[in-house]
Amino acid sequence: MTTLAPPHSDARAKRNVLVLVAAQAILGAQMPMIFTIGGLAGQTLASNICWATLPISLIVLGSMLTATPLAAFMQRYGRRAGFVLTASGGALGAVIGAIGLMQGSFGLFLLGSLFTGVYMSGQGFYRFAATDTASDGFKPKAISLVMAGGLLSAVIGPQLVKVTAESMVVPFLGTYLAVIALNLGGMTLFAFLDIPKPVQAVRGAPVMGRSRGEMLRDPVIAVAIICATVSYALMNLVMTSSPLAVVGCGFNTGNAADVVTAHVLAMYAPSFFTGHLIARFGVEKIVAAGLAILAAAGAVALTGVELEHFFLALVLLGIGWNFGFIGATTMLSRSHSTAERGRIQGINDAIVFGGVTVASLSSGQLMNCSGSDAQTGWQLVNLAMLPFLVLAGGALIWLALRPREN
Repeated sequence: MTTLAPPHSDARAKRNVLVLVAAQAILGAQMPMIFTIGGLAGQTLASNICWATLPISLIVLGSMLTATPLAAFMQRYGRRAGFVLTASGGALGAVIGAIGLMQGSFGLFLLGSLFTGVYMSGQGFYRFAATDTASDGFKPKAISLVMAGGLLSAVIGPQLVKVTAESMVVPFLGTYLAVIALNLGGMTLFAFLDIPKPVQAVRGAPVMGRSRGEMLRDPVIAVAIICATVSYALMNLVMTSSPLAVVGCGFNTGNAADVVTAHVLAMYAPSFFTGHLIARFGVEKIVAAGLAILAAAGAVALTGVELEHFFLALVLLGIGWNFGFIGATTMLSRSHSTAERGRIQGINDAIVFGGVTVASLSSGQLMNCSGSDAQTGWQLVNLAMLPFLVLAGGALIWLALRPREN
């Protein structure tokens, strides 16, 4: 007979966190792989280099379109079924992308990218799943630990790119075959996930919790969504263009992979202590620090295009994303009930990835078609961060100055 853990022991939550950390490390490795080569592959397939980053944009668009129905699917069938479904989408996307590369078809390659977005959407829910069985005190640490699983993906993914990118006659084909293997093998991890399905509302009974409109009018929820969107969108805006900028400024694909490795390590390494920082200093201060570090990343990128500038800018970009995004996720997780979970998490990720889609599309246009050379394009990409940082910072200040409800 299975012995139930005592209330609030977090034993079940810690087991689920271990599974999700492993999933983040193994399945998550495909994202730095594809983000490293997606724009470079697009540049070889597209008839107009302005659309080089369109494959990355289609991944994010697929994630945005999937977020709300995926949240509803998980609300009904549970996290395990949802994560297996999204890993299957990642495998299918890699299969279609590989066929597109073999046939030299940009259209097929884009279709594969859209299905890859199904996996990306599912990966975004790992952080929410970590809180499903966690006590309030353990929630920020659970989110941070799951995000820390990305450290291994930061090493595995780009190193696999180095081994596979030129391993076959068709450039990058080996990378996509490796992505297929990661999805098929990694989805078996979810058999060990132990998260109860949410209680279903009785048909005809009133909807439990607040409506979508009521939740979006909640100041904390609204600011959390704004800060999460800005943090993720700006990270994607700069990161999407970085391989193109590195290669365009005279370095090679291996250098680009190393820069992406440093960036992804910086995205996830702080996760070991982000939860502790949130508990000690408060979530709003950590989000504010994240926005300030994102601004510093842009400032460094504007100072030069030597390899060390790329490394430092992308490391700061990763740290800023970590503080801003984990902080905003913690704000959101504390602001809704279990009954409201599926609705608000789906809305949140649809809005976040909608912003990221726009950022990704803008990245290619700014990088390849708005400047006379790679250096000018890279500068424009980083200057574009400023108004959105002002927006998110202003929202945080407004929330801090707003009278607290008794």
